[in-house]
Amino acid sequence: MSTVDVRGRLLVATPAIEGGLFYRSVVYMLDHDDEGAVGVIVNRPLDSGVDEVLPEWGDAVNAPGCLFSGGPVSTDAALAVGVIGTASLVPSGWRPTYGRVGLVDLTGPVPPQGTLQGLRVFAGYAGWGPGQLEEELDEGSWVVVDAEERDLLSATPELLWSSVLRRQDDDLRLMSTYPEDPTFN
Repeated sequence: MSTVDVRGRLLVATPAIEGGLFYRSVVYMLDHDDEGAVGVIVNRPLDSGVDEVLPEWGDAVNAPGCLFSGGPVSTDAALAVGVIGTASLVPSGWRPTYGRVGLVDLTGPVPPQGTLQGLRVFAGYAGWGPGQLEEELDEGSWVVVDAEERDLLSATPELLWSSVLRRQDDDLRLMSTYPEDPTFN
């Protein structure tokens, strides 16, 4: 069984995932340990604007200013993930997860201008129980690649699956050309 630590990295869905919420998804991993794993899908924008649901936070998020479907767990709850600008300007309610990326407390005050390089708000999250993610990695449902902060804050999230794969130096680059419907290949 795979034992790779995926915290702070991306899970990219392979063509083995043929449908559903995780089809061609890119998941930024917030946590991974013996108890399981937690991440957010960063390429599933929703039709609702953050300002419609959390009006005070609307101006704090990066374009597109919408909510994102973070995953199938707790979809009625909002989770904010941000990138701090510098380590000396950490907003109140900040909980670091990896590097300059962390969770932002939506019940607290909106961070002052300049404390965050970027912010996304997610409805729900993706979660795996003990050993579940490792099994999915072993069966080839996901590939693990290094994350860049721009992945989390992409202004064009709908292009993220193919762009993340295209920047890889190995055979993963070829996966970016996999047709959406392989029967038309």
